[in-house]
Amino acid sequence: MDIAENNLVRFISITKKKDGLFANFRVKGMKGGAIFSSSISVDVSQANVHAGDPLEKIIEECGRIAVRMSGIKFQFEGLVQV
Repeated sequence: MDIAENNLVRFISITKKKDGLFANFRVKGMKGGAIFSSSISVDVSQANVHAGDPLEKIIEECGRIAVRMSGIKFQFEGLVQV
């Protein structure tokens, strides 16, 4: 199957910034004939994990947050705003 038809949230990397550690995910999917792609960064401190936890657990918990966030309904701001 094509990834665009699966509505997948895929783990990309973990990055360290001034604000903390972030798990980065890429979302690709298709809905109603439109193909979309998005990037989501999840703050590791917002997930219920500790820095000493295994990396797999950290990625899984942050992935759950990313899945919830990818379900956000978007609103088109219109051509007047562009």
